[in-house]
Amino acid sequence: MPEPMPPEPRPPSGGGHTPQEDGAVAATGMGGAMDLAASEGETLEGTPAGPEGTGPTEPGTSAASGERARSLWSDAWRDLRRNPVFIIAGLVILFLVFISLWPSAIASGSPLTCDLAKAQEGSQQGAPFGYDGQGCNVYTRTVYGARTSVTVGVLATLGVALFGSVLGGLAGFFGGTWDSFLSRITDIFFAIPVVLGGLVLLSVVTSNTVWPVIGFMVLLGWPQISRIARGSVITAKQNDYVQAARALGASNSRMLLRHITPNAVAPVIVVATIALGTYIALEATLSYLGVGLKPPTVSWGIDISAASPYIRNAPHALLWPSGALALTVLAFIMLGDAVRDALDPKLR
Repeated sequence: MPEPMPPEPRPPSGGGHTPQEDGAVAATGMGGAMDLAASEGETLEGTPAGPEGTGPTEPGTSAASGERARSLWSDAWRDLRRNPVFIIAGLVILFLVFISLWPSAIASGSPLTCDLAKAQEGSQQGAPFGYDGQGCNVYTRTVYGARTSVTVGVLATLGVALFGSVLGGLAGFFGGTWDSFLSRITDIFFAIPVVLGGLVLLSVVTSNTVWPVIGFMVLLGWPQISRIARGSVITAKQNDYVQAARALGASNSRMLLRHITPNAVAPVIVVATIALGTYIALEATLSYLGVGLKPPTVSWGIDISAASPYIRNAPHALLWPSGALALTVLAFIMLGDAVRDALDPKLR
């Protein structure tokens, strides 16, 4: 019988090397063992959690791509920059803001200077849009009319957004009696027709400034923003991070300003942006009806009203301010639609 093989000598306890002196042994799921290179064994033990080949993941970065995590606003701005509708609307609005601040940069002369000898004349040098029924330069008045329309629209939107957001946000956060009372007041204001309310309220105003018109728009425009803000706050305050802040003892003001408002303001911005164009159209409508802005204020609504009797003999006096008004309202509505698409994750 062959002699049994002698057992393999074991390395001394104080050191030495086995035939796998540069390897590490890892147990497998099948009960065996697998040899790993020493560098691979160290990698398994020492590499922080992160995507393969990217090393440790820094705070504030995405574990899937290694990129820095983006917020809703940064994602929205990235989408807006790639949206041609936003770019076109933004360029038009920037041009309107420019001519509102510096109308004399592209229009010479005064919009109040008129010459009856040139009444209803067509396009000519120095008056590319012709003259209206009073002999006023239509081009100059159209350019200067942008200042009034943009001013009324922006100030009315800011007033409506601030007033409605505060009331609606507080009602949605606290609820109870305050919420019920505000809801009933909102229903009353929703029942008032806007144009009819303007005819009644502004017919007794004798001021030639824009403030009565802005005040009227804020008075009848805040309920819509209020309801949007209320619903957004109710949704935001039910999130886990708000409940955690409440459990940690955060005050109501801190929760409103730090946790709820930044996450509930997006719908308000979208509605306010779209409403800005609506307020510009409403100002022109009230001025056309004779209860909004009054001469000598230069307004597209006033010019459209003055040119209406001469539409057959001098249609240019009506078409140019009407076209400017339509383009402005369309630009703000397009801007609001683009902002809505960027801020609403469901539409992505």
